[in-house]
Amino acid sequence: MNRLASEKSPYLLQHASNPVDWYPWGDEAFEKARREDKPIFLSVGYSTCHWCHVMAHESFENAGVAAVLNEHFVSIKVDREERPDVDRIYMTFVQATTGSGGWPMSVWLMPDRRPFYGGTYFPPASAWGRPGFADLLHEMVRLWREDRPRVAAAAEGVVSHLANASKETGGPQVPGAIALDGAVRDLLGSYDRRNGGFGGAPKFPRPSELLFLLREHRRTGDRPPLDATLHTLRAMAAGGMRDQVGGGFHRYSVDGQWRVPHFEKMLYDQAQLVLAYVEAAQASGDRFFLDVAEDTLGYVQRELTDPGGGFFSAEDADSLPPGAPPGGHKTEGAFYLWTATQLETLLGPDARAFAERFGVAPNGNALQDPHGEFTGLNILYQARPVEDVARELDQPVVHVEAALARSRDVLFRIRASRPRPHLDDKVLTAWNGLMIAAFARAARVASAFFAGDEGRGTRDEGRGAGDSYLTSAHRAATFIRERLWDASTGRLLRRYRDGDAAIEAYAEDYACLVFGLLELFQADGDPAWLEWAVELQRLQDQRFLDAQAGGWFSTAGGDETLLLRLKEDYDGAEPTASSIGVGNLLTLAHLGVASPGSDANIERTLRLFAPRMTQVPRAVPMMLCALSAWHAGMAEVVIAGPSDDAATIALVRAMDRTYQPFAVLVRSDPETDRGRRLAAALPWVGAQGMRGGMPTAYVCRNFACDRPVGSAAELSERLAR
Repeated sequence: MNRLASEKSPYLLQHASNPVDWYPWGDEAFEKARREDKPIFLSVGYSTCHWCHVMAHESFENAGVAAVLNEHFVSIKVDREERPDVDRIYMTFVQATTGSGGWPMSVWLMPDRRPFYGGTYFPPASAWGRPGFADLLHEMVRLWREDRPRVAAAAEGVVSHLANASKETGGPQVPGAIALDGAVRDLLGSYDRRNGGFGGAPKFPRPSELLFLLREHRRTGDRPPLDATLHTLRAMAAGGMRDQVGGGFHRYSVDGQWRVPHFEKMLYDQAQLVLAYVEAAQASGDRFFLDVAEDTLGYVQRELTDPGGGFFSAEDADSLPPGAPPGGHKTEGAFYLWTATQLETLLGPDARAFAERFGVAPNGNALQDPHGEFTGLNILYQARPVEDVARELDQPVVHVEAALARSRDVLFRIRASRPRPHLDDKVLTAWNGLMIAAFARAARVASAFFAGDEGRGTRDEGRGAGDSYLTSAHRAATFIRERLWDASTGRLLRRYRDGDAAIEAYAEDYACLVFGLLELFQADGDPAWLEWAVELQRLQDQRFLDAQAGGWFSTAGGDETLLLRLKEDYDGAEPTASSIGVGNLLTLAHLGVASPGSDANIERTLRLFAPRMTQVPRAVPMMLCALSAWHAGMAEVVIAGPSDDAATIALVRAMDRTYQPFAVLVRSDPETDRGRRLAAALPWVGAQGMRGGMPTAYVCRNFACDRPVGSAAELSERLAR
């Protein structure tokens, strides 16, 4: 075992038995490199990364490769999910010098941590236009011995370039609404009208793009942004990228039809996709989208929830095939794939309906698998509507639906006996913040949709689902507060695992947690969540805010091992701290609890990102969501009344059933301790009380309220304006 054996990161522990003499990121490694005058080999990845596993098996478990690394380099392993600050710096370098990036990331550094060469995955021998890793190591050794001045000059030039590039300059003013129109045109210009999504293969879920389009539909009333969003969400839900048996979504689709997934499952994808599906349900009134969100939340509750309430990070793409001996070779998707013969044997008379519905083919259906890894196997996707299957089999739709439900139950039970993919069981504050927001929002909308009217669900079912989701949000927020937060010092940590909390939180941790707490406050009305959010926002501004240029730096600036202090400016798989942060400030400002100067910070940040929003809008869709809210104008909806009163519940459901992305909900129960505490936190709410002793709703803008209403129908009419 090497030095990684004492770490808590699942990714580092995966490499603890490598023959490579790995070091974690830290002074011990840097001092060794200086003392022995050796270059550093930095390898960055994460525990559920398929190609990280491949490179580990091919190279880092190879004794010959390890011997070269151990003799000529100081080798450092970094978990990008624990240390996004380190990853961000060197990924910026790799992207700038190669034109692309990804994981595993391989970078060679001077002993002072300046990079001079980098890339991503390298095969063991030269192939596919990539140099072989072993050959590359020998070339790095030669350069270090024979051409050191050129290596040093290259490193110096790179660092200077990155430092200059990080000194961003914004626009002279906040972009006008015309920038939002241009961003919508840009997105819809790449919209795949046949298959949904944007662009071609591979297709990644970009929920922030969909959230932006939904907001623009609400702001302008235009139909195309909504239609493209609903089509995309339906296509993703029907495809193999969604786990049709166990719920949840895989990382991305390698093809353009959402058929063949890359099978890892990430918490941040589940959270953001739930938000998109829930908002689509509100915007469209179609329960289908809420059903998909609930299916995804069920997966998270079942498979990604710590006994203490926090949410785990991910499940791997790779696992042992059924029947393989322990310690055997893991393959991608083995947990999720089926042969036609297996399905016929397991499902019996229901197999025909299942095969028609989910595209099962005798010789396998993964025809668009680019690497031929799934030959003869079936990836389940919704190939035909249930109604078509019923006509094909000459059976009533209800009979087919029952057969499909039975089949799913059977396959779920059988699959549970298979070797499971590796679970990355660390709890990350930022990702938990996103998931708290998703559960809190779903709690509101589930209760509103299943309120006893026609169609699926009853009032009790809706309340039960909402209560379950609200409980999950509560438990996760409490987990973070008890294990990763020290109120006495104002110290927030990023990672918890196996009883150990560590790593100072980054700006994204603060921003995402504040987002989750604000959603939780709107879901249950407890001012404790709002008070904590206000304190966290104050600390985020104090430690990370760029008060001159706008936006938030990713790091607090006190870590001397980091070459640069950067601001993330790309809303990729995860939204940036600045994009989430400016949205939080908008909410806090309209609640009247933002710190002095917050309006100026909002405008500075929107100006800073103006060039990206106008020139490359797809890079910053979550920032565009904030700009959309800024132009639409935020509203406050106050509902005063006992929380368990039927009239209060009806008013809340009227609010939650409609799509109001630019409104903040405040639930006030004036006659309780919680209500009095809320009035102390939000003094302006005191004037919005019950009228005539009856629950009452107020729709306010800039703290000026319309005439109060007492019925759900009146509130719905008011909100529709």
